[in-house]
Amino acid sequence: MARPPVDPRLWRYARSARRYLALSVALSVLITGSIVVAAVMLARVLAGVVTDPGRRTLGGWTTELLVLALAIACRVLATWLQARLAHRAGADVVAELETAVLTAGARLSPRELDTRRTELAVVVGTGLSGLRGYLIGYVPALLLAVLVPPIVLAVIAIHDPVSGLIVVVTLPLIPVFMILIGLLTQGRAEATLAATTRLSDQLLDLFAGMPTLRALGRERGGSVVAERNTPGSSAPGVADSSETRPATMAARVRDLGDALRQRTMRALRVAFLSSMVLEMLATLSVALVAVSIGLRLVFGEMSLYAGLVALVLAPEVYLPLRMVGERFHAAQDGMAAADKAFAVLESAAGTTDTGGAAVTDFAGVVELRDLSVRTRNGFAPDGLSAQLRPGAVTVLAGPNGSGKSTAVQAILGLLEPDRGTVTIDGIDVRELDQDEWWAHVAWLPQRPVLVPGTLRENLELFGAKAGAPVAHGPARVVDDLEAACVATGFDAVLNELPDRWDTVVGPGGVGLSLGQRQRLALTRVLAADRPILLLDEPTAHLDPDSEAAVLAALRQRARDGATVVVIGHRPTVLAAGDHVVQVRAAADDLVGA
Repeated sequence: MARPPVDPRLWRYARSARRYLALSVALSVLITGSIVVAAVMLARVLAGVVTDPGRRTLGGWTTELLVLALAIACRVLATWLQARLAHRAGADVVAELETAVLTAGARLSPRELDTRRTELAVVVGTGLSGLRGYLIGYVPALLLAVLVPPIVLAVIAIHDPVSGLIVVVTLPLIPVFMILIGLLTQGRAEATLAATTRLSDQLLDLFAGMPTLRALGRERGGSVVAERNTPGSSAPGVADSSETRPATMAARVRDLGDALRQRTMRALRVAFLSSMVLEMLATLSVALVAVSIGLRLVFGEMSLYAGLVALVLAPEVYLPLRMVGERFHAAQDGMAAADKAFAVLESAAGTTDTGGAAVTDFAGVVELRDLSVRTRNGFAPDGLSAQLRPGAVTVLAGPNGSGKSTAVQAILGLLEPDRGTVTIDGIDVRELDQDEWWAHVAWLPQRPVLVPGTLRENLELFGAKAGAPVAHGPARVVDDLEAACVATGFDAVLNELPDRWDTVVGPGGVGLSLGQRQRLALTRVLAADRPILLLDEPTAHLDPDSEAAVLAALRQRARDGATVVVIGHRPTVLAAGDHVVQVRAAADDLVGA
């Protein structure tokens, strides 16, 4: 489907763009009037000087020259103001949309966020900056293309109908060729954005695996023998020839960079060629008008004044359309990214939290009734029913892909089940106030979230205070933070860090090993005064002694009255549970049967 020249969603989601559009329209009208007035005054002065020898002095044309200077000054000032407003509006709109997309992305369900993670990073990181070109160049040119040609064409036709007819015949050629160029490049901007997203994905994976490769001494890799089958080979996999390619990180990064460079150069080639075509059409059209005027002036078939008005205004008719064509490609990159941003905003619009029932007299009983969540191949989990009570450790067990983590996300209210319900003390989780409900829960996902900052700041995300005793409540944690650190083994990690809780970590916990990150996240959960603990594979990266200490701490939390839900499949985890709930998935063919 063709994209409208001015996407209405931009004005709906970016309020700062509305004011800019109104001012830009007013300035475009002023520029159009200045063009006409300047052309008429210039033609009157030149024609008068040539045809009237008695008025070949500055004093004879004072009024016309003053009006001409004023018109030129108005055009220059309006163009400058329009460019200045466009730059400011570009920065404001990009910042506004980036903030809106980040806010909307935070409201997406974990499953949808996982599929759009890289797309969001590309759109917010670099993609939306292309909107500056759209607002700075394309929108002003588009407004002038709407206002200038019809008004200027009317002035030309009034003074010289023949030139007006030539313009009427030749002017549509530029939009026609613009449409043809648009059809040629249709989808190119979207493909470029998709390719950039894929390249970003690959680069991020490449650099994320660098520490592991360095630890194994494989960062430089080896050589890979690539087999090539000739058309006459007897069987696939039988190589008639082979080539050796370096499998180093540097070579892989270089290949990715070359792929992006080639795609960018192809886009630039199309942009330059299309601009050349539009320039040639405009030049030939103006030449036809000039030749027609010249011949008729020679044979005395028109006045010099009328010819000059038509000749001066003829390039102004084609100029806005040429500008639109030239700036079309720069606008496409930004609008392709904006389309992705609008898709995120529209998908998150339906998930806006409108508040819910307050959590009162909290007991901590979680009940799953026939819980089913659809996946690509069926349901996972399928028909899960269980009651998770305070004072007990409940283990969700089952094979990979059975929907254990999905069940926990449904308990949190992060995704809506396709069938069944999740209730908290008899109230559907979808009817609860999310913020208040989450204030009762401490959650440890498979990949714990660690924010850039100090260890202290990460610990306090769930309310615990480093160096201060944990508040005693109905779901009392271990006696204090130090005991939680001992239970997870994080006390040994702190002893190795000179700044202890003031140690700074990067995004995702960069600066800590995988095991240290897991211990910090476990400490954060155990030290939180929350009545419900949800833990996804809490002992996955721990040694047997640390695992036993963590499981003992979780059992103690349960004895203190907390509702403890653990996802696990290790025998030690299953043995630590008071109840084991088997989670199963069902494929579509089984569901249909």
